[in-house]
Amino acid sequence: SLKMRVWIVFLLCLAGHAIAAPTEEEPVVEELVTEEPVVEETEVGTNPVQVEVGEFDEAIEIEDVVENPCLNYHCKKGKVCEVDDSNTPMCVCQDPSTCPAAEGEFEHVCGTDNKTYDSSCHFFATKCALEGTKKGHKLHLDYIGPCKYIEACLDSELNEFPLRMRDWLKNVLVTLYERDEDNNMLTEKQKLRVKKIFENEKRLQAGEHSLDLLARDFEKNYNMYIFPVHWQFGQLDQHPVDGYLTHSELAPLRAPLIPMEHCTTRFFETCDADSDKYIALEEWASCFGIKEQDVDKDLII
Repeated sequence: SLKMRVWIVFLLCLAGHAIAAPTEEEPVVEELVTEEPVVEETEVGTNPVQVEVGEFDEAIEIEDVVENPCLNYHCKKGKVCEVDDSNTPMCVCQDPSTCPAAEGEFEHVCGTDNKTYDSSCHFFATKCALEGTKKGHKLHLDYIGPCKYIEACLDSELNEFPLRMRDWLKNVLVTLYERDEDNNMLTEKQKLRVKKIFENEKRLQAGEHSLDLLARDFEKNYNMYIFPVHWQFGQLDQHPVDGYLTHSELAPLRAPLIPMEHCTTRFFETCDADSDKYIALEEWASCFGIKEQDVDKDLII
């Protein structure tokens, strides 16, 4: 089976504890009262706590916006928000030294310059600093983990790669379908497509299968593989959604895959049939053995 971890999720749990200082009660001193105390009436409206809460909250909110113009200002990876002299937010390259220290080797990443970076934060901050230079243009995130020797991909191995990849994509979708109770992972239209695959008695179950069996199953149950291939393309085509996959858009799939599948890079290079640095849907589908007449942009739902 295809051993890969395509999604690496880092969960950062922040727990805040409000510590209140204990208050001491003032001792009650009993005094002998010989005369009735004179009680002065306090004029209504002079007590500070009588300020209307709504007005007070609104004042704080406006003040926060003025003081924190970067609060909801989004910057791409490698950049952070800063304000200029007129308090206008803008994105500037992050200093790599301000990135959090890596907790372990699992956070290391390898760049296409064959250099290991402590974390993706360190990598993207470094890439940002090189923007506009030839070196920066060529620098991309290659894969997750420290740089290591990756053996060459033989022609015979390249032909085997899509067999495992297709089977894996189909099984990923079925797993999402089974676990998606809250409709967070698949849309209703996607579920309808996957339901047909899930309920098909001829479906090859997930597990260790020989390449011969995977090849026979693709030929026999070809229709089951059409939607998974389209679905993965749609998952990657996000920045922007334009019907083409760039090197950066492929990264979420490539980066975790390369250390375990040494044909990954060559496979995606082969997919770019016209060598224009973009993989169109037709090129992507062809790589996975989907017939030209079955390529349908409407399946990217």
